[in-house]
Amino acid sequence: MENQESYFYFLDIWKNVMEILFVLSIVAASLLVFAYWINYKSKKTLKQKFDLASEYEIKILRSSQFLIAFAIFFIINSRLNDIVIISIIWFTIRMFMALCFATLHGYVAHLIFTYYYPGKIRARLARLRHTPRINPKTGNKMKLLSEAEEDAYLDEGMQAEENVFSVDYDVWIDEATGDTQIEKYKGHLNAHECDNCGFQTLRLVKEEVAKEATAFWDGTLNQEFNCSYCGRIKRKIVTLSYKVKDGVTSTSKLIANPLAINLEVDTIKVEIHSNKGDINIFDFQNLDQAKKFLSEFDYEKIQP
Repeated sequence: MENQESYFYFLDIWKNVMEILFVLSIVAASLLVFAYWINYKSKKTLKQKFDLASEYEIKILRSSQFLIAFAIFFIINSRLNDIVIISIIWFTIRMFMALCFATLHGYVAHLIFTYYYPGKIRARLARLRHTPRINPKTGNKMKLLSEAEEDAYLDEGMQAEENVFSVDYDVWIDEATGDTQIEKYKGHLNAHECDNCGFQTLRLVKEEVAKEATAFWDGTLNQEFNCSYCGRIKRKIVTLSYKVKDGVTSTSKLIANPLAINLEVDTIKVEIHSNKGDINIFDFQNLDQAKKFLSEFDYEKIQP
């Protein structure tokens, strides 16, 4: 009898907590979306709206739907008390049902914002980018120049960035006054910022293995980057992790590579360089984590 009363008391507390968490989740999701749209509407220029929407809109809306998924989990767990009160088995079944519905909502939201919504937002971003600008000085509509026409208004560095497709510039001109407005957008391909001229024109042009990795020791990879604008040549040496082979004893590994079990090593950093010049950096607490990551690494999975 005492156990039954304790179970009833637990269900009352559980119901109250779930209802509170449900309200908090709904409020958080609503505030997240509301704050984003207020921020979006407050932007004064179409370019500012474009930058905000392209960078954050999908992330914000996806996060709000994940909060809704939590809300679904909470609200289901606060209902059907007349059935759950019969036995703790029904409590477990209700928990499982709530988890299923919440997971389903989260998964559908993930699919929508990964495959469907990007197409919708691209159409709006295109309108934001190509809607005629208004000259703030005269109020005249400005004309968007073609790729051939805009080169006359771009300096050599800007043209070099466009030539490697790392940046795309739009040039708007007020034909009545000659006033111009230049807007910068991300290009189709990635390039690094040159530490000499400051333009995003530094690309990987050469890569070769200088020393093969062995069963005991790391190898090295030589990389050469070239800036298409200022001609800057930058060389980097990348470490190739040593290959672990079966049958090699721990003592042999320690002699050949003290890093393997060096307790003084705090962090291991792995840099992944693609043939497009992209660099991705990952930190690990120990060598085992780094080796597991590299053994399962798939470059396609880290692409946005």
